[in-house]
Amino acid sequence: MRGAFGYAATAAVAAALAALPLLTSGYHQLEWAYVGVYACAILGLNVLTGYTGQISLGHGAFMAVGGYTAALFTESSLVNPSLTLGLPHLDPIVTLPLAGAIAGMVGLVFGVPSLRLSGLYLALATFAVAVSVPSIAKRFPGQTGGTTGIVLDVHTGRWLYEVTWSSAAILFVLVWALLRGRTGRAFRAVRDCETAAASCGVDLAFYKTLAFGVSAACAGVAGALLALIAGYANPDTFPVLLSLTILIGAVVAGLGSLWGVLVGAVFVEFLPVYAQQVSKQAPSVVYGVTLVAIMLVLPTGFAGLVRRLLRAA
Repeated sequence: MRGAFGYAATAAVAAALAALPLLTSGYHQLEWAYVGVYACAILGLNVLTGYTGQISLGHGAFMAVGGYTAALFTESSLVNPSLTLGLPHLDPIVTLPLAGAIAGMVGLVFGVPSLRLSGLYLALATFAVAVSVPSIAKRFPGQTGGTTGIVLDVHTGRWLYEVTWSSAAILFVLVWALLRGRTGRAFRAVRDCETAAASCGVDLAFYKTLAFGVSAACAGVAGALLALIAGYANPDTFPVLLSLTILIGAVVAGLGSLWGVLVGAVFVEFLPVYAQQVSKQAPSVVYGVTLVAIMLVLPTGFAGLVRRLLRAA
């Protein structure tokens, strides 16, 4: 019964997202394209934090890696004459898997030393990465454009919407397939009790590092999409606040479940807009109060609410 409900709900959401660009303006298509970006990033963070219990406050850094990868391979030397890398010009769509692959490799590299850390220490280490990456980008203007960044071609809202949500759908299917098998069981075992998982033969180092790689790859694709939507990539595109926003979206969605990812993405995209409408003087207060209220009412996020409703039914 629950499986049938999940498939039916997924099909309904997919149909609504497919019809949405036919019913909305270019501006609203862009808004929902940003929702798709957050969905990709939250999906990746959920793999790391929700399924293996590794807290990350630095996913904006992996998004920056993906964003700059896409920007460097799609930039025009006529628009950005100061760049000196001389990389080939690729179609923007081609850069998306490339950005995911490079960000994933960076995540794997970071995941190895992070094996010595856990809990708050791991959170602080990832937070330090998120803080340092924008500063590093500013230090190498010949490669990253410095504070100005890299200007990209402008695309229509309809094109950005379709590319973003197509990418999000592909990532969702891939992650779902990964988590429903042996790897997903190993991830959950690591999250629940590392000692018990190790005693059952689970390779802790391998699966914890793999989770970092998969999570960073999703963030890399999200970062590439963000650069394409914004039309540029600079340090201000990937601030520290971006990492915190993704974490908030993952918590609202419900850690350890994929079905609330869209709700978390909608929350972090639209709540600031409505908070600004409610109080132009103190929108952050409205945002904070709403977030606290949601956490009090839904401590396990939207996915937890769905599970409780299904049990009641």
